[in-house]
Amino acid sequence: MVAKDYPFYLSVKRANCALELQSATSPAKETEEPSNKRVKPLSRVTSLASLIPPVRATPLKRFSQTLQRSISFRSESRPDLFSARPWSRNMAPANTKRRDSKLWSETFDVCVNHMLTSKEIKRQEAIFELSQGEEDLIEDLKLAKKAYHDPMLKLSIMTEQELNQIFGTLDSLIPLHEDLLRRLQEVRKPDGSTEHVGHILVGWLPCLNSYDSYCSNQVAAKALLDHKKQDHRVQDFLQRCLESPFSRKLDLWNFLDIPRSRLVKYPLLLREILRHTPNDHPDQQHLEEAINIIQGIVADINIKTGESECQYYKERLLYLEEGQRDSLIDNSRAVCCHGELKNNRGVKLHVFLFEEVLVITRAITHNEQLCYQLYRQPIPVRDLVLEDLQDGEVRLGGSIRGAFSNNERIKNFFRVSFKNGSQSQSHSLQANDSFNKQQWLNCIRQAKEKVTCAGKASVLNLEAHFLLSPNGSRVPQGETTLEQMDHSDCESDCSMDTSEISTDCERMEQTNHCENDKQIETNV
Repeated sequence: MVAKDYPFYLSVKRANCALELQSATSPAKETEEPSNKRVKPLSRVTSLASLIPPVRATPLKRFSQTLQRSISFRSESRPDLFSARPWSRNMAPANTKRRDSKLWSETFDVCVNHMLTSKEIKRQEAIFELSQGEEDLIEDLKLAKKAYHDPMLKLSIMTEQELNQIFGTLDSLIPLHEDLLRRLQEVRKPDGSTEHVGHILVGWLPCLNSYDSYCSNQVAAKALLDHKKQDHRVQDFLQRCLESPFSRKLDLWNFLDIPRSRLVKYPLLLREILRHTPNDHPDQQHLEEAINIIQGIVADINIKTGESECQYYKERLLYLEEGQRDSLIDNSRAVCCHGELKNNRGVKLHVFLFEEVLVITRAITHNEQLCYQLYRQPIPVRDLVLEDLQDGEVRLGGSIRGAFSNNERIKNFFRVSFKNGSQSQSHSLQANDSFNKQQWLNCIRQAKEKVTCAGKASVLNLEAHFLLSPNGSRVPQGETTLEQMDHSDCESDCSMDTSEISTDCERMEQTNHCENDKQIETNV
């Protein structure tokens, strides 16, 4: 380059830099010509990110305490967010409607707070949380009916019978909670404080027994809902609702499960109110009574829901042969846990742990229903041998497959085995993660402990039923008592008869003696 041209080159370079800076700072226009440069499509990434629902910590406490968090027929329960949807193209991200938590001290007059102690303020906060939770629950139940049930029925997306199966007795729960909310609002003072709530809860809580039918229907409702999601009309409708602001990024099942989660939360709410209630307060006794009532209701619903869930799965077991049927399955009233596991060959299995038997099945579709075909003979928990396998201890089936397998595929294994005479089984099962594996191990160990304790208890009862007889032989306790009674009766009867006989004999001897004397005197 010539020296005299150097200032001109600098001026051109400065102009180019200024032009690039201006183009970088100016907003992008849709009418601009496409450039050869690769530019990251920020707008599409933003819209795509808006479709991903946030992780929400849903209540994990189920009534039957099973491992499977949901019943899914296929992977359609989680839609493919990257697939094209006609209604979501070039759509601006919707503003999610979020529910703000409210505090009693922020809702009502702050001047009242200066007149109350710290403990009383906490008590008012707990009572207000109970009332506010009722409002939110009523709003969600009405939303589920208005935004999901009625449109799907009107558009014929589902039949009325299917919707009744999925929604159950949801409509009957709305006036139930409206009644409690009305009672709580009636006893609230103008300044927002509430003096007594115990008597209200004692009178209202027995109404929660109506939750029995709703909770017992949840297993069948979830199964039908997941099955209907295979229909593209149902899936499209639910996805539209999920992307709408009113859903708060919650799917339909989250709304249907809200009543159950609210039910198990009542004991916690009442304990919180009781914890901040003075001992000399009139509510003290009523709150304790209310806690006992709700604990009994939850326990009863828990048992009935577990029995309903157990019956649901027992009816969907398919036996390849009659020899696979087991009375331990028929007599089971609860499912300890169940879920999907894999064997060392990668075959997906659905395993059920009933009270006294472990059943290994394969999920199949039979008559458009998800059923479970028995994979092997049921294993009695009493004779089951459990082994916790270390990572890398299991060798995957097939030499080539095992040689090229990564470390993730040989983790989280445990083994269950059984041997009884000529029959023997051994299964190496893989869980999804370490937490799932530990849950299975705990459930199986607890089931074995219960069976063992029940066996010992029956032996003790049997031994207590038998007592040693006088001659040293073992005689049932009832028979021993009866025999002792018989012996005592016999002894008393014998002694009575002997005394009577001896008396009669003496009388006869005296009579004979007198007659002999008379006869002698006569003879003389």
